[in-house]
Amino acid sequence: MSRLSFAATAFVVAFSGVTSAQSAETRGACKADYDKFCAGIAPGGGIVACLNAKRDQLTATCKAALDSRKKK
Repeated sequence: MSRLSFAATAFVVAFSGVTSAQSAETRGACKADYDKFCAGIAPGGGIVACLNAKRDQLTATCKAALDSRKKK
């Protein structure tokens, strides 16, 4: 599996604990931030924690998606 495919799969799996519509929204909103700040994080390795740790550097869209995820 290529490194990009693995990273994409890891990102999808990391957000699988939320509803499918919500996870798709979060994945889409945070994809660029994940690629920039957390690409080395494997599934189960704390992708959401990584994104939250970089919160001050995230896009507004990703921040809003993470906030929405917390409310559910």
